[in-house]
Amino acid sequence: MAILNIKPEGSGKYDLIALGEVMLRLDPGEGRVRTARQFKVWEGGGEYNVVRGLRRCFGLRTAICTAFADNDVGRLLEDFILQGGVGTEFIKWVPFDGVGRAVRNGLNFTERGFGVRGAVGISDRGHSAASQLRPGDFDWDGLFGRLGVRWLHTGGIFAALSDTTAELVLEGVQAARRHGVIVSYDLNYRPSLWKSSGGLQRAREVNRRIARNVDVMLGNEEDFTACLGFEVAGADEHLCRLEAAAFQQMIEEAVKAYPNFRVVATTLRAVKTATRNDWGAICWADGRFYQAPNREDLEILDRVGGGDSFASGLIYGLLKFNDPQRAVAYGAAHGALAMTTPGDTSMASLPEVEALVKGGSARVQR
Repeated sequence: MAILNIKPEGSGKYDLIALGEVMLRLDPGEGRVRTARQFKVWEGGGEYNVVRGLRRCFGLRTAICTAFADNDVGRLLEDFILQGGVGTEFIKWVPFDGVGRAVRNGLNFTERGFGVRGAVGISDRGHSAASQLRPGDFDWDGLFGRLGVRWLHTGGIFAALSDTTAELVLEGVQAARRHGVIVSYDLNYRPSLWKSSGGLQRAREVNRRIARNVDVMLGNEEDFTACLGFEVAGADEHLCRLEAAAFQQMIEEAVKAYPNFRVVATTLRAVKTATRNDWGAICWADGRFYQAPNREDLEILDRVGGGDSFASGLIYGLLKFNDPQRAVAYGAAHGALAMTTPGDTSMASLPEVEALVKGGSARVQR
């Protein structure tokens, strides 16, 4: 039985589009931001990472709706996106004033962490072009109707950037629903983004409005508690671990409050050190729970973007098979592989994901 009423493959120009900000990530490698003398540069963004994984690993047709200041940093970000194969036709280019007083491109300084030293992210994204996007900036009816799209993905990071981005997300998800486009949303709660705009109360106000238009809801226990107000017993004091049974209780409460949810999913992570986690995932659909095998002591090179890669694997499984058990397995495998390489985005291939889903090992491939 089909879980989601998904438009058939080939019915439009794009399988999936994302709405969100793309930042330039500056990575000091094994060092610290505060002592760095050089950085490796990547692109990344919570919503963008999902569509890039779906394009590069899973071969789907994707695009990003975002905005950049029209300068060399913005064009560098565009170049990264082009290398990732993600469509750029919905990028809004905003004139640059030469200084960045009015508009600029977002930066994200990120340490990977190691052992007892956790990963650290320092965002520098004030006045970014994407944060100034607002309702009316994208022709949703043309995009979803005339061009054709099967799926829209967005999330709480973009919604938190400003009052106008929150309203734009709401406009986009409502338009998608009108056109029969599946909507997925990753709550992705970031306290720092909500701090200056109303804090927890504002986060709940915004996310509860958006949630009523979502088919596939993603998030961990902190996300569901902070953004939607669902409390659960079972998480430790640092919110590093949540048992599957406790999350099931939270999901059951969520789907009662939001009967529009068709799928709810999360990773199950126990953080032992920055470079060693237990890793699994669980998914609810059609009144049942489905779980991916737990991988104990998963070795991690760079955990940033692991949840986004889980999301892209899950979405691929739903688009391809409309099967929640296969979807959660593909999501967990893709997320695990993505964290073995540097950068926000996945470097995995579909054969690698499928081999891991089937229980493959890390033996040398010759």
